[in-house]
Amino acid sequence: MDKKKQTGRIYYGWYIVLATFMILCFNAGARYAFGVMFKPIIKEFGWGRGEISLVFFVNMVIFGVSLLIVGKLYDRYGPKWVIIISTIFISAGFILTSFIHSIGQFFFSYGILAAFGIAGTAVPLMATLTSKWFDKWRGFAVSLSVSGNSIGQFALVPLFSFFALNYGWRSSYLIIGIIMLVVNILLTIFVIKGDPGHFGLKPYGFMETKEGNDRLQPMASSTGNTMDLGLKQAMKTSDFWFFTIVMFICGGGDYFATIHLIPLATDYGIPPMTAGNMLAWYGLMSLAGVLIAGPAADLMGSKVPIILTFILRVLLFVMLIQYKNEVSFYVFAFAFGFTHLITAPLTPILIGKLYGFTYLGILTGFINTAHFVGAGFWPYMAGVIFDKTGSYQLAFILSAVMAFVAVLSMLFVKERRYFALGTVSKENTITS
Repeated sequence: MDKKKQTGRIYYGWYIVLATFMILCFNAGARYAFGVMFKPIIKEFGWGRGEISLVFFVNMVIFGVSLLIVGKLYDRYGPKWVIIISTIFISAGFILTSFIHSIGQFFFSYGILAAFGIAGTAVPLMATLTSKWFDKWRGFAVSLSVSGNSIGQFALVPLFSFFALNYGWRSSYLIIGIIMLVVNILLTIFVIKGDPGHFGLKPYGFMETKEGNDRLQPMASSTGNTMDLGLKQAMKTSDFWFFTIVMFICGGGDYFATIHLIPLATDYGIPPMTAGNMLAWYGLMSLAGVLIAGPAADLMGSKVPIILTFILRVLLFVMLIQYKNEVSFYVFAFAFGFTHLITAPLTPILIGKLYGFTYLGILTGFINTAHFVGAGFWPYMAGVIFDKTGSYQLAFILSAVMAFVAVLSMLFVKERRYFALGTVSKENTITS
């Protein structure tokens, strides 16, 4: 790659957006298929919802911890080999899952093997990768990239539901594994590139003409800067921990909804295909949310959209406490789906504003680890609650309380710039 690519008609960063969009599309279809396969697996093996959810919990914990490793590897070596090796792991995990005959095999193939692979092909890395290619329109570009997650859920969940109902859940996992192996590796080899600075390029919009002056002025840099904070320094600030709490709760709500929505709806007499369509529409609405989130952050900062997200979640969980019918499930799927990916583009944007972009991989890796530990823990607890009580009622009540805690935590986050000049206490107010 050379500098000519920056002066051509299409800036190369937009190809990065397209490639990450495609990778996330198939990644989402693979991950959200778990909710589709939930009851068919229980029917075949006779396991409880807690046991199935525990496999998912293990998957999320290993996935979350792996994000720290992936973040370090990305910061040091770039994304190409990280994505290729991750793809081999996730594809092998799904293919082996199609041949399981015991809970131990399920834990190994889906809970462990696939989890290592998901970390390098999911939203956190793709959002971080895309954000480094843009200064101007960073929120918009990341939103477009992350929207692949929504399109994949909308398009592929009904398809996998059809295959699971007509050909069995094993065939579905086999197909998922093969498709991801081919698509991800081709895109990574021929399209994916690392930090633009490594190829003599500047992030899109890095140089902008200042009005009334012919001299080019730099915008907020996304390149290395000794003033940027690393993980240990960021952990000394209260904003880092308040946002980590928010993301832990966020993950729990996200995956409680996506894993248990289909089992919940079918418990109340909704046909499996209709319940699958609810999860698909959930995914499409997450597209609307993520496309709004990025530009909203460009205009007003990240704090307000995140607070509004959790206020809406409180109201939705309260609704399910009172009403459980097809209409309420559709309302929940549409509205909660809208909130599902809002924090995905906002996380690298907010963390970059707070601490700089030099160590963005490891910083977002830590926060997303907390997010996905929550994503495994709360669906597991919901499954245990169901096995013990015969309903999700207590899970809805506790989910509403946690969403309210997230609102309070986010109110304490201040969008300010921290600098590593001998102390992390030196701050500079950010204008969004």
